[in-house]
Amino acid sequence: MSEFALPAGRKTVIGMIHLQPLPGTPFHEEGTFREILERAVASAKALAEGGADGCLVQTVDRVYTTEDECDPARAVAMGLISEAVVRAVSDAPEFLVGVQIMRNALTASLAVAKVTGGHFIRAGALVGMTLSPHGMVAADPLAVAEYRQRISARSVGVIADVDSMHFRWFGGEKSTAEVARAARGMGADAVSLGDPDENRTHEMIASVRRAAPDLPVILAGHTDHGNAERLLAEADGAFVGTCLEEGGWGGRINVDRVRSYVDIARALESR
Repeated sequence: MSEFALPAGRKTVIGMIHLQPLPGTPFHEEGTFREILERAVASAKALAEGGADGCLVQTVDRVYTTEDECDPARAVAMGLISEAVVRAVSDAPEFLVGVQIMRNALTASLAVAKVTGGHFIRAGALVGMTLSPHGMVAADPLAVAEYRQRISARSVGVIADVDSMHFRWFGGEKSTAEVARAARGMGADAVSLGDPDENRTHEMIASVRRAAPDLPVILAGHTDHGNAERLLAEADGAFVGTCLEEGGWGGRINVDRVRSYVDIARALESR
């Protein structure tokens, strides 16, 4: 079993830190790496100051391979950023730092998290296949499990998308609950799901609860200050992005927006 666990008795609020294209990718702008790193650090500090439970450092490089692989320069850049973020929030020892090298570089994400002191990765495709704008993404859970074991990364958690903007089961009918059970069997410590249709999100959460009552469910986006109370009442936590960022997606994290979102989550915990 993994050594990773989400905070007990809390609605886990994980803020998204969206990175601009990194070195080693086609749309990276020369000379911007330091700015990308510094913005990530500032956003992590704002999340910690605002009371969030953690952050997910996510690459947004615009175009990706569909394989579980990562350009060396990109991996080094992600490692430097993740280490800087971990150091920046060291005064908040319970603050979780996650790593996601898109689209599905799970082994590289595990390596970065393990070496830099990160706590979890987010897996776009841990089981099955999903059709992405960049082609078919096929999971290889055996390779991921073997690599996790090889680098002694059992302390690094895996939160697997099972029905979200990043993953839709391809090739025949399989319910969200079935995918969630499969992900848990392949080593997922929690699952992530969500849909722009709030009613469908509620249905997905309920189906996973029935199939795997002990499996934590994290909202995969589509949450904001307006719907957080309704969605978090049923989920264990959320990846929260745009509603915390200044000027829309990809902007700096605003600490006051973090506080107000966290207040909603904490009020639910006291019920």
